[in-house]
Amino acid sequence: MRHRVKLIANPIAGGDARTAIAQAVTFLEARGARVALVLTARRGDAENAARAARGVDFDLVIAAGGDGTLNEVANGLAGTGLPLAFVPLGTANVMALEMGLPPGIAAACRVALDGESRRVALAEVNGRYFLMMAGIGFDAAAVRAVSSPLKRKFGKLAYVVAGVQAWLLNRPVALQLQTEAGELVPVWHLVISNIRYYGGRFQLAPQNGLEKPLLTACLVDQPGRMALLLFWLRIALRGHLLGPVRRIDAREFSLYGASVPVQVDGDASGETPAEQWLKISCHAQRLSLIFPP
Repeated sequence: MRHRVKLIANPIAGGDARTAIAQAVTFLEARGARVALVLTARRGDAENAARAARGVDFDLVIAAGGDGTLNEVANGLAGTGLPLAFVPLGTANVMALEMGLPPGIAAACRVALDGESRRVALAEVNGRYFLMMAGIGFDAAAVRAVSSPLKRKFGKLAYVVAGVQAWLLNRPVALQLQTEAGELVPVWHLVISNIRYYGGRFQLAPQNGLEKPLLTACLVDQPGRMALLLFWLRIALRGHLLGPVRRIDAREFSLYGASVPVQVDGDASGETPAEQWLKISCHAQRLSLIFPP
């Protein structure tokens, strides 16, 4: 049982999470936990709150919000050994699926207090860690186009709307991906995954997992919008459509080419450096994450 809890919560996750956050606090306190609640107001607040928990007398940090909130808290706790639990309140909640979290606020809080702490791998790109994936190119442009009002109005469908917009407005740009073995692969779109799932129950890397220090690059190695469309249709249809999908496993990749958008764990994260090598690497056992027992 973990008694001293810092709860870092995003009140606008999934539209309006204030009632769910209050339910989480009530459940945790009813189980005897002393809860220090921090509500985020802007990007970066969750990471700063997690960093402030270092060296303080907490048994557990809980991230309550979407995958982006969890990403920030993970960045704040990486390398500390302080356990992190997740209460999913967001739109997609891909990490809840990956971790096997049961549905419901009370059930997720029960896992937070009674679950099993495991050391998991974190990947890194552009100076930030990610738990799930880094998208480079098309899907990062789509993520950048998704606004909070659009998500509140359409939920997961907002990403489909933004994806169609990005597909129509952004022409795929040629990049060079270098593997650990030194192989150079031309790519026009790229998602590097640390887990199995993407955007819900779509599987980009079925053999991957958080406890494996391994990344899977899922890429389009042919030019043009049609190749990009076939890539995503194949993912959506779980591989039943022939298309230009290639997967490469490695602990580290390097990317070179023009400046294109980057997203990590579903949030925009700048762009690749123009005409410079960008390293994407995986670091074993960088975070203690609480799973269902």
